[in-house]
Amino acid sequence: MTEPKQTQGTERTHTARIRPARPEEAAELSALALRSKAHWGYDAAFMAACVDELTLRPADVERRRTVVAEDPDGRVLGLATLEGQPPAGELGLMFVDPEALGLGVGRLLFTHVRDTADAGGFATVHWAADPNAVPFYEAMGGRHVGTIPSGSVPGRTLPLMELRLRATPPAAG
Repeated sequence: MTEPKQTQGTERTHTARIRPARPEEAAELSALALRSKAHWGYDAAFMAACVDELTLRPADVERRRTVVAEDPDGRVLGLATLEGQPPAGELGLMFVDPEALGLGVGRLLFTHVRDTADAGGFATVHWAADPNAVPFYEAMGGRHVGTIPSGSVPGRTLPLMELRLRATPPAAG
């Protein structure tokens, strides 16, 4: 678990900490992911098509290396997953509650995933980005390297992003 950090947004700040997600939070985290996706104004049919892809099941929480950002009162503000095995990983899910946008929660989550991947020996992390999130990911050091088919909407493609890491080998032990 990381120590609480004062995160800074453009106008507001928030103290948040990162901790491992718990399997019993899967339904809450899935609902947060759907609220976050809906924030971009997608219609009901589009959102219905995304439900399966954005659903986190209890058995997936640990396997997908799921972490949450929470406020000092324990309210979950966002989630992220780091999937795969070195040398190549995937940022499978990353969502911030719409009420917490602009507080630096996304930056905190992304930095945690980046640092965890780097320390774990990953050389790269890839992910399919919502088109609305590309500027955020570019500001975080991600590069747009192509497109990838949507896992939810046939015929739709998404920006494929990549982050190259220095990949410090894990400590022996």
